Amino acid sequence: MEVLYEDNHIIAVNKQVSDIVQGDITGDETLANQVKAYIKEKYNKPGAVFLGVVHRIDRPVSGAVLFARTGKALSRLNEMIKERKIRKTYWAIVKNQPPTDAGTLEHYLVRNSDQNKSIAHDQEVPNSQKAILSYKVIAAGNEYYYLEIDLQTGRHHQIRAQLAKIGCPIKGDIKYGAERANADKGINLHARKIEFTHPVSKTPITIIAPPPKDVLWNYFVK
Repeated sequence: MEVLYEDNHIIAVNKQVSDIVQGDITGDETLANQVKAYIKEKYNKPGAVFLGVVHRIDRPVSGAVLFARTGKALSRLNEMIKERKIRKTYWAIVKNQPPTDAGTLEHYLVRNSDQNKSIAHDQEVPNSQKAILSYKVIAAGNEYYYLEIDLQTGRHHQIRAQLAKIGCPIKGDIKYGAERANADKGINLHARKIEFTHPVSKTPITIIAPPPKDVLWNYFVK
């Protein structure tokens, strides 16, 4: 487990593809439990370790995940999430060229719980939530395009659904239109950076997560 930042109130780790932040029907070990075990051993803590999940990223996605080590930090970070005071930047590798080199996408997402999937619509429809993100093309290869994404709302599968809607499915994301899965069953979407004001000390915090070490990420990320 790669720890990106830690102090008495918060800890951030670099989630690997296939890790789950919290439990699901698979019963697999969670990233939260790994972090608890790390804290318990490092600080020789007796009894149960408190750890609050501030946000989640999908299982096939890699990158920075933030946890709270105290109740005070958790309540304040939860409030910051609601007020959109935590900025999240993602990297994505997509199959097709976006319509412009930079832009803002606004869609209305409808979640299908049975399929664990969200569908993006151009106009508001029943049971939809507005989803907004901005993107820019950072680099281009022979087949793929490397995007940086500023996530402005946090909806279920938002980046995956919105990029698929404009004809740019993320590499490996067969649920949203990719031609084939990646060997590791992950997708090329990475939570690169989290920026926020520390919930207790009030100092600016920037957490950056290195992308996975594979051929395609290495090609784009020098």
